[in-house]
Amino acid sequence: MLTIYNTLSKTKEAFKPLDGNKVRMYVCGMTVYDYCHLGHGRSMVAFDLVTRWLRKSGYDLTYVRNITDIDDKIINRANENGESFDALTARMIDAMHEDERRLNILKPDLEPRATDHIAGMHAMIQTLIDKGYAYAPGNGDVYYRVGKFVGYGKLSRKKIEDLRIGARIEVDEAKQDPLDFVLWKGVKPGEPYWDSPWGPGRPGWHIECSVMSTCCLGESFDIHGGGSDLEFPHHENEIAQSEAATGKQYANAWMHCGMIRINGEKMSKSLNNFFTIRDVLEKYHPEVVRYLLVGSHYRSAINYSEDSLRDAKGALERFYHALRGLPRVAAQGGEAFVERFSVAMNDDFGTPEACAVLFDLVREINRLRDSDVDAAAGLAGRLRELGDVLGVLQLDADDFLRAGAEGKVDAAEVEALIQARLQARADKNWAESDRIRDQLTAMGVVLEDSKGATTWRLAD
Repeated sequence: MLTIYNTLSKTKEAFKPLDGNKVRMYVCGMTVYDYCHLGHGRSMVAFDLVTRWLRKSGYDLTYVRNITDIDDKIINRANENGESFDALTARMIDAMHEDERRLNILKPDLEPRATDHIAGMHAMIQTLIDKGYAYAPGNGDVYYRVGKFVGYGKLSRKKIEDLRIGARIEVDEAKQDPLDFVLWKGVKPGEPYWDSPWGPGRPGWHIECSVMSTCCLGESFDIHGGGSDLEFPHHENEIAQSEAATGKQYANAWMHCGMIRINGEKMSKSLNNFFTIRDVLEKYHPEVVRYLLVGSHYRSAINYSEDSLRDAKGALERFYHALRGLPRVAAQGGEAFVERFSVAMNDDFGTPEACAVLFDLVREINRLRDSDVDAAAGLAGRLRELGDVLGVLQLDADDFLRAGAEGKVDAAEVEALIQARLQARADKNWAESDRIRDQLTAMGVVLEDSKGATTWRLAD
């Protein structure tokens, strides 16, 4: 039985879809004004993992992750660049998709863009006005009346009276209450706009997700996800808008993934420790970065550092060494490992425990490889099968272990030296064998001798 920690109830709950075996999941995606940073990668990988396990478990999943392609940051960046907002967002969406491909992230089933749902936003805003939950003060803006929604704060556990302390209304706003938030923004000079019943303007951020999620998945759905930084105010405001408009519970379960910390500190441009996914992938193999992101529980913070990346690389090297040299066959045996892995994943997607199972499986593969190669190969297939749930271990072992060799060593020269060393060993010319090993070591090549074969990789 799958259990999920529900941020709304602050407890783990048995997962039961609203509609039989069908699961509907919405995740807040990127605001595409710049390249995706590592925090975006954390969220994308976390919910890719959820997607893979739900489908592996037999659920019929519809996964929706939106794109915010209009907001203040996009407009400001486009103006800085001297380009249109849609040219900027098109370029950044292409870059985002490339980052996802490199991190082996599956495409969502639907990827709605905010600018394609303007009419739906108008409709929901008008419904909120008609029900008294929103008001248009006449200046082109429309605001949500927070104080009218009885359940406000139920996700974040924040109280309206506490939020009002220190809150204030900006000079250019026409709010009735400082906590009220904007649903529609009247047009300002130099900004893109759409016509609306309240005058030309553009949507507020929060209304976008309420409309895109309910349009794609219905008024109530199973899982809503995103980063923990979105819990308040974004997700709180989504609940207020959606439930006031429909009169129904918005999302059955809320999932929030932890943040990225850099050497123990919060990732921030002001601290000069801000990394895009592209920055990181210039230095590290994509699978190393992915394993770092899945090796910790999705709700915990991840510390990004040279040490943590070395640990991730070392773990993958152990896995690939176990796979190396074994025939690639279908998974066979290892049912006890599968059971333990499933128990871990069904406990709120417990990847640390699931990874521990993989290490135990590696030890069994290594124990059998010299005595029963068929059994070892079957377990290697099992290792790849379980690794696929985490989005890793699908590469050729030699390709991974030799990653980065291009431009550093001549692979043909290395292979020729290895063959010469093997011949020297066959001739019992130990001095020549040692000389060749020393030569390869000086080239940064590590040799690994096993029964009947010698393989190589680059030294760390």
